[in-house]
Amino acid sequence: MTAEKAAEAAVRAGLPALLRRWAGPLFSVAVLCLALWALHRLLAEVSYREVRGYFHQLGHGQVALAVLLTVLGYAVTTLYDRFALRAIGRPLPYRRVSLIAFVSYAFSNTLGMALLVSGSIRYRFYMQAGLGNAEIARVVLYTTTAFWLGLCALTGVTLLLVPVPPGLPFAAAGRPLGVLLAAIPLLWIGGRLLWRRPLGLGRWRLAPPPPAQALRQVLVGALDWGLAAGVLYVLMPEAVAGGFGHFLAIFVLAQLAGLVSHVPGGLGVFETVMLAGFGASGQQALAAPILGSLAAFRIVYYLLPLCAAAVLVTLREARGLRRRALLAPWFTALLPPLFAGLTLVCGAILLFSGATLGLPGRMAVLREVVPLPLLEVSHFMASVIGMLLLILARGLQRRLDAAYVLTLVLLVAGAVFSLLKGIDYEEAALLLLLALALAPAHRQFYRRASLFGTSFSAGWIAAIVAVLVCAGWLVAFSYRHVEYDSSMWWEFSFRYGGAPRALRALVGAAAVGLLFAAAHLIRAARPRPQPPTGAELERALPLLGRFPSTQAQLALMGDKSLLFDAHDRAFVMYAVEGRSWVALGDPVGADEAARRELVWSFRELSERAGGWPVFYQVRPQDLDLYLEVGMRLLKIGEEARVPLDRFNLDGKSKKVLRNTVNRLHREGLALEIVPAERVGALLPRLRPVSDAWLRDKRVREKRFSLGAFDPAYLARTPMAVVWQGGEPVAFANLLLCETKEEASVDLMRHVPDGPAGLMDYLFVELMQWARSEGYRWFNLGMAPLSGLQNRRLAPLWMRFGALVFGRGERFYNFRGLHRYKDKFDPEWEPRYLAVPAGVALPVVLANVAGLIAGGLAGVVRR
Repeated sequence: MTAEKAAEAAVRAGLPALLRRWAGPLFSVAVLCLALWALHRLLAEVSYREVRGYFHQLGHGQVALAVLLTVLGYAVTTLYDRFALRAIGRPLPYRRVSLIAFVSYAFSNTLGMALLVSGSIRYRFYMQAGLGNAEIARVVLYTTTAFWLGLCALTGVTLLLVPVPPGLPFAAAGRPLGVLLAAIPLLWIGGRLLWRRPLGLGRWRLAPPPPAQALRQVLVGALDWGLAAGVLYVLMPEAVAGGFGHFLAIFVLAQLAGLVSHVPGGLGVFETVMLAGFGASGQQALAAPILGSLAAFRIVYYLLPLCAAAVLVTLREARGLRRRALLAPWFTALLPPLFAGLTLVCGAILLFSGATLGLPGRMAVLREVVPLPLLEVSHFMASVIGMLLLILARGLQRRLDAAYVLTLVLLVAGAVFSLLKGIDYEEAALLLLLALALAPAHRQFYRRASLFGTSFSAGWIAAIVAVLVCAGWLVAFSYRHVEYDSSMWWEFSFRYGGAPRALRALVGAAAVGLLFAAAHLIRAARPRPQPPTGAELERALPLLGRFPSTQAQLALMGDKSLLFDAHDRAFVMYAVEGRSWVALGDPVGADEAARRELVWSFRELSERAGGWPVFYQVRPQDLDLYLEVGMRLLKIGEEARVPLDRFNLDGKSKKVLRNTVNRLHREGLALEIVPAERVGALLPRLRPVSDAWLRDKRVREKRFSLGAFDPAYLARTPMAVVWQGGEPVAFANLLLCETKEEASVDLMRHVPDGPAGLMDYLFVELMQWARSEGYRWFNLGMAPLSGLQNRRLAPLWMRFGALVFGRGERFYNFRGLHRYKDKFDPEWEPRYLAVPAGVALPVVLANVAGLIAGGLAGVVRR
């Protein structure tokens, strides 16, 4: 195949993955643009001043009642989690559950993607509370089901009782749709009576809950949605809203359309359906009050709870500082993504504020005290800071220290510019509040990495573009009656300078975004993964000997690329198969900060290449490294480690081993430990043993997590050789820690016609030698899939792994391998696979198997 054809094939192979990665975000942006275009048509005769006028004319009683209903609504959302935990038999203190539910819904309601956002928040919180993966999954499933059941029930009943206004989505099929939606919660409630056995849905099994539990789900969901509708209803003018039933029919359909669109918070889509439902197309008297009410609803129901979450974080931080202790781990794990979301919202607010007119009264005050040039610069800089905050939010999510410092500076500067451009004290207060909450959390942002080296996901880029598109629409809407002229760009005025200022600010923000994107794209190209050079292996040697796990010495095989930190304090060894970038084991090194940073660096390196970061065979003591970057953990087996201070051949249980060793001693077998410097000269005599073993087992050399008969590799390690009559009959290369923490073997070969019990003899002699040399542990390696539970409530992966372990002898001797190692009385320690959320797990497992077997063909052919 020519190079051109190979490149073309690679591009074609990468297109489906690229399309999958971008399809969802592009669809959301496209729907948002379509909704904004529809809003532009619906508001053809409406001015921004009229909308703002209604917004500021809202009565204090209306606003207070809306706030009260919002508080009640978020109080009801805490019942989702409380009932879910009761249903799975793991109740927690209600105060703690309330905090988890409030934070998750404050974010998911504002940012959209409820299942992803609230699910990830719950995962972090409940993992620290002691719940397992399966239990957390059941809580998320319970709350999500209740959320949708409540919407279906409320929408179905409303559509059956209230006629749907023409022109709305599903208007023609209102009654049939109402019947269908109302039937879903009814079937859910009565499911246990109709189907006593779990229902089969492909590979899933769905067991209907007891009627009382199902009824609670429906009622809580319906009450949640009803209170949300009540918040908007009290903000609407009575002449427009009419009766609550008519209003509710429009509201639930608008919310349904917003959820289906996947636009964060249903922004634009919800407003379009609401305006169309009330017949506001071209009717200035209706459209302006409705849009003003919707703006107030967004602030009261979405923004205020988000601000309350920021206040809560501030209080928690202050309490932690006062006690001179770190915050509770279950809380601090969420701080960086929480601050990233709040920073994203603050950046959007600055951009939206810069796209709209200032309040006349406040502008009149500014005219007397602020020079015009200062006003112009402040307006422009506030929008530029808004765009920078959108970008820095990603750095906060990735825990970058530079992003933390810059965000603090820009939040304070943005507050000052907000006051100078229009006395927008509301925005300034929000920015300063976030800065106060962020300031004590500096310990959470420890990464000294470049923001330009940080990968931006398709969803994150789509969010930034969506905010910029909305800001552009606001500029067009706010100044739709201003006739555009090229000379506007150079007009500077207190009274008539609103449109030019907004245009300059929008272009400035867009230019900052484009410049950052260009700098991000033209950064130095990352080298393709290459086998390590001799110099790189020499850099790794000092780290290998001091690392407590002998698995790290598989880097000496030379078949895995090495990724070092900036100061050579730690490294990750990895290989690429398909889309999976698989690191073997934990980062190698003694410096915890360097190891933690390498996990982030490896994830970003693989994501920039469009791959999936995977860590294979990681240890329990390092699980926090992967949870911190948002990866999920799957148990893949257990590793057998023999405590050498307790190992001996005494007692009845060791009779067989004792007899085997004594018999082989009488037959003339002897073990020799050959130093590494003498191994090279010995390899020609060991090669026939290796070749005979491969022929007898009908296998070929493995790689990645297993060694091979490679002279360059074997010459770097000591060798244990079993001699009989002057000839080698078995050998194994030794992996030894300089700290004497652990000893192990990698490549083990023996002659097919050797004496019975030859490998037992080798292991026993090696353990006795290692104990005499002062080693603490002898590592017998991992038994794949051992320790997995085949319980009804266990995750599907664990149940499948347990099934294969018990019945998969035809493909691999899983159970036999575990039994063999167990006779040495080891301590079994779990090993995990760390993968990003949402990846195709079967593909990842196939890629890992392909790496070990030397390609997928090796998996089949052994």
